Amino acid sequence: MLEVADRPFASDTDHTETTAAPRAPRPSLNAVNNWVPHDIVMRDSWFPLAHDHAIGKKPVRRAVYSHPFYIWRENGKAVASEFHPQEIVTREKSPYTDAHGRYPVIEHYGLIWGWFGRPEAADPAHLPSLPFLPPNGGLPKHMTATIRFDCSAPISLENLIDLTHADFLHADVVGDEKSDSEDVEVFYDSETITMVRTLVNKSVAPIMKFFSGIRQPTQNVRQVIRIYLRSHCAIAYGRFSPGDDVPLFHPCTPESRDRTRMEMVMNTSNAGLMFRHVMPKAGYKVSRQDSSMTNPQSPRYMDIDPRKDLHSRFDQAGQRYRLLMMELAQRQAEGDFAYRDNVSADCSDIIGLRKELFRF
Repeated sequence: MLEVADRPFASDTDHTETTAAPRAPRPSLNAVNNWVPHDIVMRDSWFPLAHDHAIGKKPVRRAVYSHPFYIWRENGKAVASEFHPQEIVTREKSPYTDAHGRYPVIEHYGLIWGWFGRPEAADPAHLPSLPFLPPNGGLPKHMTATIRFDCSAPISLENLIDLTHADFLHADVVGDEKSDSEDVEVFYDSETITMVRTLVNKSVAPIMKFFSGIRQPTQNVRQVIRIYLRSHCAIAYGRFSPGDDVPLFHPCTPESRDRTRMEMVMNTSNAGLMFRHVMPKAGYKVSRQDSSMTNPQSPRYMDIDPRKDLHSRFDQAGQRYRLLMMELAQRQAEGDFAYRDNVSADCSDIIGLRKELFRF
């Protein structure tokens, strides 16, 4: 169980500031009903653009907020430009690149990350902590995937932060809602939000029943979702007892205001042979289930419009996510791009990582 006093975090019931820096006025709680996720643009952040094995000498096109990123390798090193290397440049470069039209790029965790924002502010210290991925990459390709959603990135993440949705939408993969007890906690700071869900004697996950050989009807489960607000990146980490850990990197790179790209990585290296190979492939099925819910929602949030956006007490994490995103967007609109909290600090303890399984 997370103890707030031992973490650089606060809960919704006991929020303490992590910095003395002056803050912009917080959006009202009523603002959750005026949520327009398509208008949010996060700057001064690293976005995962591609798996490292997908980038070679030939340029590959990606996009962040409709800004083109052409990525290729020069002498083995990844570079990115807003212009194709063979393009005769006749248009003015964007303010997000250097004098040669190139973006800051870093290769880490087996991914190519591009910086979107002021080039002079690019710093590896702002790369999110993903403690279950090897820093230098090297995971087999079957543990990676590329998935697209026809919705804005914040809508996809708002869906993800509600861990209870999996019991209904993904019950055929992770099990239904039945358990003896359930405890939910929400922790956040200015750059992240984390939801922790602990269940006792939950219905065993069907995928583990078939591919991990779990024969008993229930298992104890600890599920964690941690979202890095600026980069639209999420960690999903599940501990199943008995069963295997499920460590998932779930980025939602905003290619446009209603198109999201996920360069998924699931490190199942320490699982049994069958589960190790099958579970990452389940991401394709789960993503289709998610899309069936998020894609129809997306156009409904494109403009502020009088509407009833109803919430229950179980929506605490989603509402807090909305408020944090609006607060951060407001600060950036006022010219404040500073990081008030450290996103690269090791979050192993926060997510409950079993470190003995992930020694790099």
